[in-house]
Amino acid sequence: MKKNYITALITLMAFAYSYCQNSDLSIYKNLVDKTWKLEGTWGDGSKLKQEITFEYHLNKSIVIAKTIGYTNKAQTKFGERNYGIRKYDATSKQIKFWEFDVFGGVTTGKIYLEGKNIVHQYQYGDDTTLTDMWEYVDDSTYNLKIGKYKNGIWEQVYLNTPIKLVNIKK
Repeated sequence: MKKNYITALITLMAFAYSYCQNSDLSIYKNLVDKTWKLEGTWGDGSKLKQEITFEYHLNKSIVIAKTIGYTNKAQTKFGERNYGIRKYDATSKQIKFWEFDVFGGVTTGKIYLEGKNIVHQYQYGDDTTLTDMWEYVDDSTYNLKIGKYKNGIWEQVYLNTPIKLVNIKK
């Protein structure tokens, strides 16, 4: 009897641990296995055009974001532009991200929810904190805002454009 109790307890603990680890990335459940498209204009007049596909990997312990977009400064070539990783960090109890781009750069930051909005915050340059917010509209539409965002207020917005679902992976 005692052996069965211990086995059941260990199984339950393993399931709970696995569920908690995976559920911390549940903010991506509406985005995963789908491709999202956006086209917009930055505040300086330059164009932005991207398609982003999200997938779970490593037993749902990470989310991969693959982005195609402009791959040169002149915005004449379109191809693989960014490769992003989102992972729950148990030590800080936050979701963190790493976004690698075709130009050799890497952006790192943290992710959190505000209602149904997905917020990415990161350091840009030496002294600027930027925010990318996927504002939830409905299950097939978000609005992407990028700018300076503090205490729930947009101080400056550099981009504001819709993101639309274009493909569901089968």
